[in-house]
Amino acid sequence: MRKSFLALVFLALCPLLVAQQALNNDSIIKLVKAGLSDDLIVSTINASPGSYDTSADGLIALKKARVSDKVVSAIIVKSASGGPPAAAQPSPPTIPPLSPMPETAEQTPVNPDDPATFHEAGIYVFSDSAPAESKMTMLEPSIYTQGKTGGLFTSAMTYGLAKIKTNAVLRGAHANFRVSDPQPVFYFYFEERSAGLSHASSPFGGTSTPNEYTLLKFNIKGDTRETVIGKENVFGASGGTDDKAVTAFAYTKLRPGVYKVTLNAPLQPGEYGFISGSGSVDNRVFDFGKN
Repeated sequence: MRKSFLALVFLALCPLLVAQQALNNDSIIKLVKAGLSDDLIVSTINASPGSYDTSADGLIALKKARVSDKVVSAIIVKSASGGPPAAAQPSPPTIPPLSPMPETAEQTPVNPDDPATFHEAGIYVFSDSAPAESKMTMLEPSIYTQGKTGGLFTSAMTYGLAKIKTNAVLRGAHANFRVSDPQPVFYFYFEERSAGLSHASSPFGGTSTPNEYTLLKFNIKGDTRETVIGKENVFGASGGTDDKAVTAFAYTKLRPGVYKVTLNAPLQPGEYGFISGSGSVDNRVFDFGKN
């Protein structure tokens, strides 16, 4: 009981203690590693002088240190509202929705939940009814293995008519991320040049449009999820994915490297994933589940 009381006293006094010196990016990372809550860190940022690095490299370093978007936004607002910067920094410009952003403006995530602002490369799910802090959620890519059903012997015994199916197999019966909206909206962000990142560090590899991806439904097989990504017979002819597992979608180009993806039909409850049309990008799939 005494330890809990002392912990509460420490958390209450923490902003006053930190306020005695100017904060910087390293100070914020230390507070995050110490386990302080986002609300407490934001209060400390607002109440204390600070000298922050809000360049692209500075923001990337904060994200790598697992600093939340809420805390990063507080740092940007503090820097723009009069906090003593280390060097003269331009205030984040107001970016008109769905319009091309200048090179210097792309570097600052003005609002991480606004599809029109800069985002790291990836596939995001947008929900307008979700709380403000979670409208835009990035799908984390999963690695799948390949398995075959049928076989050359079966195909040969049927004069090549039987198909040898290549399956993408994911561990776990269900994806970690779930959606409840039957027709969620997705945003594809391919552009990485503003952050100085190469294709090698991009989750997309060398792909550049949603047209190079297929949205497939997975079948649950015990503690795995499987979907067909290729077919062939004894003669080597390929038939591609299973049409019954494909969910068609349309996309609109919002600006170079940014696309809005909408589904042609509502999703049924189950397991889904975006897979590159070429079969794989390092065997990665952007998977999610529909409740």
